[in-house]
Amino acid sequence: MSDSPLSTATFGAGCYWCVEAVLVQVPGVLAMRSGFMGGHIKNPSYEAVCAGITGHAEVLQVDYDPTVVSFRELLGWFWRLHNPTTLNFQGADVGTQYRSAIFYHDEEQRLDAVESKRLADGSGAFENKIVTEITEASTFYRAQQDHQDYYRQNKNQGYCRMVIQPKLEKLGLEY
Repeated sequence: MSDSPLSTATFGAGCYWCVEAVLVQVPGVLAMRSGFMGGHIKNPSYEAVCAGITGHAEVLQVDYDPTVVSFRELLGWFWRLHNPTTLNFQGADVGTQYRSAIFYHDEEQRLDAVESKRLADGSGAFENKIVTEITEASTFYRAQQDHQDYYRQNKNQGYCRMVIQPKLEKLGLEY
């Protein structure tokens, strides 16, 4: 790791376990936290977020070394690790808490996100128009401890085998 300061990125792309299982494998991503952002309730519980009553999205917040991986490179992973053309669902996970969202932490990230979305939308990689929201980061609420590093600790759990492992395989990542 270099002596440069770390940067933070926050992504909503369906279930945070799926996002974490991908981004943990990206060189330069040094720490991550599953949690919630973008809602109107302080200190939301997982159950309240799942019930769709908080307005929060499930997100993964990552600390990364920008000398190893850029925010634009992370955005490249973001577009590939989920379907950004579906509004408020990913696979069987349905509700606003599973929306596609980039929560930017500064103006440079906002501009990069807008440009990256424009390029991804025009790339022909997606059959439908991208519906990802690009929103200023707000208070991050960390999910409970047993939801952190979930995939690595629960690889044999049904959701992990049926949803996360095929995603990792499709992306050419370790599973």
